[in-house]
Amino acid sequence: MNLHSLRRLAESRLREAGIDTPDLDARYLLEHALGLTRTDFITKSEQTVSETDAARALALIDRRVAREPVGRILGHREFWTIDLALNPDTLEPRPDTETVVEAVLKALPDTKAPLSLLDLGTGTGCILLALLAELPNARGLGVDLSPLAVEAAAGNAERNGLAGRARFQTGNWANGIRDRFDIVVSNPPYIPSAEIATLAPEVRDHDPRRALDGGPDGLEPYRIIAAQLSTLLVPGGLAAFEVGQGQAPDVTRLLAAQGFHEIEQLRDLGGIERCVRGRNGLTPRE
Repeated sequence: MNLHSLRRLAESRLREAGIDTPDLDARYLLEHALGLTRTDFITKSEQTVSETDAARALALIDRRVAREPVGRILGHREFWTIDLALNPDTLEPRPDTETVVEAVLKALPDTKAPLSLLDLGTGTGCILLALLAELPNARGLGVDLSPLAVEAAAGNAERNGLAGRARFQTGNWANGIRDRFDIVVSNPPYIPSAEIATLAPEVRDHDPRRALDGGPDGLEPYRIIAAQLSTLLVPGGLAAFEVGQGQAPDVTRLLAAQGFHEIEQLRDLGGIERCVRGRNGLTPRE
């Protein structure tokens, strides 16, 4: 068959399987399997595809039909302006998390300042590395309980030319950290334990449970981090957290109880309150 026919067959299989974006997913997977570019689908649409190449491409389509996420199949995922490799111990970064990056950048009066950042539960390093890409004089530390996640994050720093300003270590949240930071960010596990079984199979079956399970009410990691913030942030330092749907008021209360002010709830592109941002104690000028 030719490339056009193969693409249509791939899209049809994905559509019949109920995949939300069959056209886009088929293009990504065929590009990967056949070593093509987006332009090739236009300029080479009549080009014959060998049986071997077609079988290799359709094997990836079958994995997507089985609800394996495209990012897992490709082994990497774009986030903000960077590209991130994944492994089994990392949460797959999603566009919702870019709300945290945007919230931090909008709160900074000087993006050229020599800021220090801490990312708790860093996973792929997505939040920290996206911020470092926008803050040329900043440095950051990412912490994760999983050594494999730390390995992935360090590799992603190298992959995106940020290794000189990012370091990563294993740890249980901020336990043992003695430094103070200008900014603390986190996308902690926030799914209530009993709800994990109801998640989409792309999440439930492929993201590590450790990165999903937020305890009985989904708020346990926020309680732990909130109690540590006063010793982690400089006066007036900024904290920003991704939150699950409906959790913003609870996380706001946790920050307020720790003496935070200027607390705001920011919405993602879907209109969900996805990020809670606040400042620690008095501002430096006060």
